[in-house]
Amino acid sequence: MSNQITNLKVQLEGTRAQLLAHPVYTQINDLQGLQAFASIHVFAVWDFMSLLKSLQIGLTSVSLPWLPVGDANTRYLINEIVAGEESDVDEQGNRISHFELYLQAMAQMGANTTCINELMDQLKNGNSIFEAIKQANIPSAVKQFLQFTFEIAIEAPLHVKAAVFTFGREDLIPDMFTQILKDLYAAHPDKIKIFKYYIERHIEVDGGHHGILAIEMVQSLCGNDPVKWEEALQASLKSLNMRSLLWDAIIS
Repeated sequence: MSNQITNLKVQLEGTRAQLLAHPVYTQINDLQGLQAFASIHVFAVWDFMSLLKSLQIGLTSVSLPWLPVGDANTRYLINEIVAGEESDVDEQGNRISHFELYLQAMAQMGANTTCINELMDQLKNGNSIFEAIKQANIPSAVKQFLQFTFEIAIEAPLHVKAAVFTFGREDLIPDMFTQILKDLYAAHPDKIKIFKYYIERHIEVDGGHHGILAIEMVQSLCGNDPVKWEEALQASLKSLNMRSLLWDAIIS
């Protein structure tokens, strides 16, 4: 691991530790608590894919005629992450995106999907993302969270997008949450089976292999430019704070 990556992670550690100790996790102590959590968390599962695809658009060729773009190693990194997130497998080995898998988990547990479905419908009907966010029947904190994500995805330079993706969105499942989930699964195996699989898959893929690839991507995009590393740090800090705001919406 490079000195720049080590230094960035050290500077994020305090904010990240506060987020992992957020009181939202202590309130998920029954099925109703998990349902409330999922009805908000689903927005982070969904907008994560747009952040990822914005990186793919910037780092690879996705238009015709095809031309080679950027560094082949970076192209490989982002394409492998996209393949894993957009077309992973469910417990039966069927191809599915992590977002679609999450929706299945919500349906199984009985969580309310009305708000996320309404937002999807607005987008399918041609509304811009910012207009859809404005019109959505969701808490203000969720709107702020989504607004930040799409400002990054649409407007930020690639090294900032990569930093937010890597340090502001990945690896944010504390041990406390996995233990709570085990206890809930023991009480409601028929309701939480898919959600438990989703979380385990997320930890295995996103927190492991994909996490390593993402760090390599940030290192490649920031290089030895101190300005880029500082911009990466500030954007990552804001992303962690926005996730904390999202968690506040669950317990408010």
